[in-house]
Amino acid sequence: MMAATKRIAMGVMATALVTVLAGCSGTGAGGAASGEAGTGAGAEKGAHGAKENAPEAAPKGTVKLIGDGSTAFTGAQPKVPAAQRLAPGQKPPQFVVFSWDGAGEDSQKLFSHFRGVAKKYNATMTYFLSGVYLLPEEKRSLYAPPQHAAGRSDIGFNDTEGIRNTLAEVRAAWKDGNEIGTHFNGHFCGPDRGVGTWSVEEWKSEINQAKAFVKNWKTNAPELKGEAPLPFDYDQELIGARTPCLEGQKNMVAAARDMGFRYDSSGVGNQVWPKKKDGIWDIPLQLVPMPGRAFETLSMDYNFMVNQSGTKTQGDPSQHTFWGNQMRDGLLQAFDRSYNGNRAPLIIGNHFESWNGGTYMRAIEETIAKVCTKEGVRCVSFKQLADWLDAQDPKVLAKLTTLGVGEEPKEGWQTYLGAQAVAAQRAEKGEAAGPEAGDAG
Repeated sequence: MMAATKRIAMGVMATALVTVLAGCSGTGAGGAASGEAGTGAGAEKGAHGAKENAPEAAPKGTVKLIGDGSTAFTGAQPKVPAAQRLAPGQKPPQFVVFSWDGAGEDSQKLFSHFRGVAKKYNATMTYFLSGVYLLPEEKRSLYAPPQHAAGRSDIGFNDTEGIRNTLAEVRAAWKDGNEIGTHFNGHFCGPDRGVGTWSVEEWKSEINQAKAFVKNWKTNAPELKGEAPLPFDYDQELIGARTPCLEGQKNMVAAARDMGFRYDSSGVGNQVWPKKKDGIWDIPLQLVPMPGRAFETLSMDYNFMVNQSGTKTQGDPSQHTFWGNQMRDGLLQAFDRSYNGNRAPLIIGNHFESWNGGTYMRAIEETIAKVCTKEGVRCVSFKQLADWLDAQDPKVLAKLTTLGVGEEPKEGWQTYLGAQAVAAQRAEKGEAAGPEAGDAG
């Protein structure tokens, strides 16, 4: 089965005096717990109102197998609404992205559980699948990780039942409208041949292998050849990723951009509107409040844990409820300051783990229930968010990026975005400039 519940803490981001870590799927130990003084935790397209032109759904029951039949073209993905451009002066939706690193179904059954939670609250999510979770242990030598011997992986491989269960969840998740991204393969972190040391060409190899394990699981696990194919063309489906430990972003993006990726979520940032970086959307994890502490931490379950129980994944049981509440309340505070402020998308990362008695899984579920039911909120995948961003007038997006964390336009949204959108529409029609901001409806 998939290895281990330990995670490596890497990726650093300083804010004030605080060092923030990225929690990751690995097998090594993390950094030291953070102190109160802030010593750190260790390491929609088309004109307004018009629907996006999307591929037409294939006739019901149509399946066009790809390659060895591990994947198939089944038409446009169901349950994904077309992106639309903001109307003049319209307040942006409040997007929230819940994402999962690794995304395999093991004995904890957390993938299937949260797929059900998403359906209950009309949410879609991004599952960053690790390619080696579809590679049997006995075929491990098929993986040739950059700078490491063939068959090495810091998160192990899988067995037949684990692959079968993971395939079932990936298949159903896509049909529910969720996105299948990648967390790549062996999860190597740190300065000793970790992903942060890999060249662009080495990243291309890693990406191609991650794709290959998804596209060829029937060949690699022949005992599963009777299973249904994954209902998508992974070469088309895969448009984004998060690197292990948030390391190696620059070279990974350089490789991925040439391979059709449209976004990356391997960075650390604030709750502001995303921008394109090196040609693709840079949509990082974010610094969010940690209630009762004098610093902010990364919007990921692992980082809350490290700031609470250090490297112990099962700390003091008497603190489990408090720690889960602290994470939930921190995420809700982060949500409120976007929802009532600049409306920047809130980006949240997680792992399918039962750290500290599963308290962070409870915190995430309670956060989903609270925010995804609010008016004007869209809990979406990264792919849906990227589609929406691409549908907007670039000048409108540029204006949104001028708003700071929690900053609402003083003149109100209608005035703030009205003139910009009206001017853009008139320019598209070749009309002369007209009334200024405030006159738009």
